Amino acid sequence: MQRYYSYQSLFKHLHLYYIINIMPPKFKDKSKKNAPRLPQVQQEVTRVKLPRNKEVIGIVEQRVGANRMIVKCMDGNERNCRIPGSLRRSLWIRPGDVVIVEPWEFEGNEKGDIIFKYTPAAIEWLKSRGFIKEGFGSEF
Repeated sequence: MQRYYSYQSLFKHLHLYYIINIMPPKFKDKSKKNAPRLPQVQQEVTRVKLPRNKEVIGIVEQRVGANRMIVKCMDGNERNCRIPGSLRRSLWIRPGDVVIVEPWEFEGNEKGDIIFKYTPAAIEWLKSRGFIKEGFGSEF
């Protein structure tokens, strides 16, 4: 058996709804694509991490997949590098980024781990101090 609602009961319900909430609910888009963009603020360089011992500076050339990428290093080698598990979710790397690479003990000229990613302000500091050669990497 089908129930019929009277117009009065529907009107009362809508009237109470408008009194309490003033407006009917609207769909709220919670995605970040419609969020207002904030202007980029220049970051100050406080302390820049420099490569130690066997570590070298490199530029990411290509993403291979499965947290691996091809990096052109300052020592002239091109290494197949991976992001270690401890940094996997916190370190987002794209082609053209400047990183610190730690070569493996075996196959050190071919493979390595990515340890750190430089910010644009830190890259400018490294260039001004001569840690990155002028002809090295045309990405920046």
